[in-house]
Amino acid sequence: MAAFKFLFDYGSPASYLAWKRLPAMVARTGASVEVVPILLGGVFKATGNVMPASVPAKGRWMNGDLAIWAKRDGTPLTMNPHFPINTVALMRGAVAAEMRGELTAYSDAVFNAMWRDGRNTGDLAVLADVLTEAGLDAAAYAAAIDSAEVKDKLRANTEAAVAAGAFGAPSFLVGDRLFFGQDRTAFVELALKGEL
Repeated sequence: MAAFKFLFDYGSPASYLAWKRLPAMVARTGASVEVVPILLGGVFKATGNVMPASVPAKGRWMNGDLAIWAKRDGTPLTMNPHFPINTVALMRGAVAAEMRGELTAYSDAVFNAMWRDGRNTGDLAVLADVLTEAGLDAAAYAAAIDSAEVKDKLRANTEAAVAAGAFGAPSFLVGDRLFFGQDRTAFVELALKGEL
């Protein structure tokens, strides 16, 4: 069976759009997907990259481009008024969610809060509300994000992403072939089918 990895950070609106496409991609290709939380700030630091919004013209262009993609896909997108948000706690939470078998529910809740609803998920009280509303144990997550196991796993995921050539999010790996950006999902599908 074909398989791919989806490397993401909740602070990336492009990761949000790609996340919303994953179920249909899996259905069309029959591939399995490994969802891998990474810390985008750590990737940027390791690779010398910066977020697009740090270049004003590029940030304006990207926001307009993402709005076009969101409209095309029928995906609600709100450019978060609290952006940029420090995602360390969110991404540690994703690692904890994976360990708890709740990564899909956690990711749906956090991505929607961040990029559909425009909530300040960098505020731990807001995050607790988001998780509680999704039926998740907010107290368990608050404890987990400070655990050494969770911190180490997120660090290892991020280092592995950089080693694989990632420089931003979302990134996809089909075998050792890297595809960057939410606008490359069609290429990922071709690669999964052995057509690229």
